[in-house]
Amino acid sequence: MIITPRISEKAYKQSTEMNVYVFDVPKDANKLDIKQAVESSYSVTVTKVRTLVQDGKKARSIRLKQRGSYVVGTRPDVKKAYVTLKEGDEITVFEQVDGGNE
Repeated sequence: MIITPRISEKAYKQSTEMNVYVFDVPKDANKLDIKQAVESSYSVTVTKVRTLVQDGKKARSIRLKQRGSYVVGTRPDVKKAYVTLKEGDEITVFEQVDGGNE
């Protein structure tokens, strides 16, 4: 199963304050599959997994050849998993980059 970490400001805050990491997962994945994939990929202990399916946003664009007509479509739905790790475990998703500014 392919899981990818979700990198955003909210995900960073949750990982530093609450030890919760956010992953994009396939829509057909269940909590047990996600737990096993995270534990095998990152060598950590998972205590809790929460999932949600986020509906795709409606996107609208204008066709230039025909004035005033819109093309309406939707972005694909995304399934996210919020994974809580055992106290003391961490995943280095957000590695600090030294900018050299002193």
